[in-house]
Amino acid sequence: MKKITLLSLFFIGSSVLYAQKSDEQVLKEIYKSALTNSKCYSWLDHLSNDIGSRLSGSTNAEKAVLYTKSEMEKLGFDKVYLQEVMVPKWVRGEKETAYILDNKTKTIVPICALGGSIATAPNGLTAEVVEVHSIEELKTVGIDKIKGKIVFYNRPMDNEQIESFHAYSGAVDQRYDGAKEASKYGAIGTIVRSMNLRLDDFPHTGAQSYGDIPKTQYIPTAAISTNGAELLSKALKSNPNLKFYFKQSCEQFEDVLSYNVVGEIIGTEHPENIMVVGGHLDSWDLADGSHDDGAGVVQSMEVVNIFKNLGYKPKNTLRVVLFMNEENGLRGGKKYEELSLVKNENHIFAMESDSGGFSPRGFSLECDTANFDKIKSFNSLFEPYLIHSFVEGHSGSDIGPLTSKKIVKAGLKPDSQRYFDYHHAANDKFNAVDKRELELGAATMTSLMYLIDQNGIIE
Repeated sequence: MKKITLLSLFFIGSSVLYAQKSDEQVLKEIYKSALTNSKCYSWLDHLSNDIGSRLSGSTNAEKAVLYTKSEMEKLGFDKVYLQEVMVPKWVRGEKETAYILDNKTKTIVPICALGGSIATAPNGLTAEVVEVHSIEELKTVGIDKIKGKIVFYNRPMDNEQIESFHAYSGAVDQRYDGAKEASKYGAIGTIVRSMNLRLDDFPHTGAQSYGDIPKTQYIPTAAISTNGAELLSKALKSNPNLKFYFKQSCEQFEDVLSYNVVGEIIGTEHPENIMVVGGHLDSWDLADGSHDDGAGVVQSMEVVNIFKNLGYKPKNTLRVVLFMNEENGLRGGKKYEELSLVKNENHIFAMESDSGGFSPRGFSLECDTANFDKIKSFNSLFEPYLIHSFVEGHSGSDIGPLTSKKIVKAGLKPDSQRYFDYHHAANDKFNAVDKRELELGAATMTSLMYLIDQNGIIE
């Protein structure tokens, strides 16, 4: 005879209670809990202000692992554990300097090294500049005009795009591949216009790659602020022979050990089916990484806090996964999938928050038509909370590698208009995040997780 414990009776009672409630009632309770009894803003305060930037391989990344593991243990998961993952260790070094040298006049401009870049020589790099607006334009300019010079990529994000992430994807190739491609034409350095829709003085870092070119062909590469890019472009029109100077001391070290942080609640009815919610714990090193992706980390943890406050235990196994190394390697997401395959785990749903802590607008979904239509049918439940956008598209980088027999993936879709004002820049700090918007995002994620848990997916 199966032993019935008090805890079992509690969850049986909980299941009966929620079976008697309408979805409208439950969502109302979820949003109320998020707006009146949440922990996500205080968690973010600690991550941002007490720990700070959390680039993979750094001491602060280690502190963030220990802090979030400790906080998750307080939430009452069935188990909380760490997944080992080797991550790159890149160190920026001292603050970068740069100036335009035009007829002996020096005009200082803000730059920052791109992630993974090599350093300049200790005394910096000075050369003439070739301005281009795309990687393809390198072919038109040709090796004779590029060799021995600095290539300046100056294609802005497309301001006509209403969805700012589309504007980003249309411009980011020059940041990621720019140095590699310019090196093939004999360039000795590259400067890239920051991925930012507004004009300001904040250079935006981000990952870049040398691909498979020999290390002897690596060249230093940096981002220049949008105001700086405008100034340099204007100066080049007046004097095409001006020179540009920049100095950076970044360094790439051997890979180091780090961790994904995982918290798990075993499902009461279908423990073999796994639902994941997560964000990435690492951030770039220029600021606190509050929007990218401290917000996603604490919102994912808040999903469990809300369920705990409501006394709800999911039918399916729920995992909160805080991934390491999304920014410059995606090692955490890949390692999670690797271990999942070894264990032959069955994931039915995965949700990610990695688009900032702004007001939620809906979800971007990766799934078949039947499941897309099913989730879109929840639209009326979300309308009272101004959630209206259910679209097909990219769900998230960390859950991207995840595979299962049948899986639905969702990315929280906040209002994106201000996101690239802060993305990878020195102003991505705690004071840029609005408490209420952050909590609304957590409530929206919890609501969809609840609905998937209750209704399942179409297999």
